[in-house]
Amino acid sequence: MALDITTSPAEARLTPVPRQHAAAFCFLLLVAACALASFAFACATPFAAFAVIAAAMLPLRSALAAVVGAWLVNQGIGFGALHYPVDANTLAWGVAIGVAALAATFVARVVLQRSRALPLPAALPLMLLAAYATYELALLAVTPVLGGAGSFTLAIVARLGLTSAAWLVGLVAVCEIVRLLAPFKSNRALIQK
Repeated sequence: MALDITTSPAEARLTPVPRQHAAAFCFLLLVAACALASFAFACATPFAAFAVIAAAMLPLRSALAAVVGAWLVNQGIGFGALHYPVDANTLAWGVAIGVAALAATFVARVVLQRSRALPLPAALPLMLLAAYATYELALLAVTPVLGGAGSFTLAIVARLGLTSAAWLVGLVAVCEIVRLLAPFKSNRALIQK
């Protein structure tokens, strides 16, 4: 059975703005959140939460593009403002983070499609668990080459997972506030059943 991961924008289930503005809204939301997170957390940016928001709001291709935009902002802030060292290892970690974020977005979208029968509030935690696991496992997979395996203790991974969950709640709250402040004509609910 082949995975059907291509969907129309109408099938995206997080809808704070009209469909024709969803990609721009999601991109701006993730870029702003990523800029804030990058300055606050440096290399602990909650890409799994960003992946879930993008996957819940947009079709896969657009979701991947939005996450790439957030990743580019993160890397720009890291190298430009936070003065990450410009060396092969740091650049490779940057690429690994980008690939892990894209994998998390893909997995979040697959989980969303597989949980169509669930209301979005029930699907979002499943999406986050799958996206976060994918993200962390992808990063852990490169530690034999790039180093840093000591950063994957249970305490650190759990703390970062809780941080991602908090960011997801905050981003959904922002979407809900936008929807309430600027309702659109079709009156579609933010979280469809």
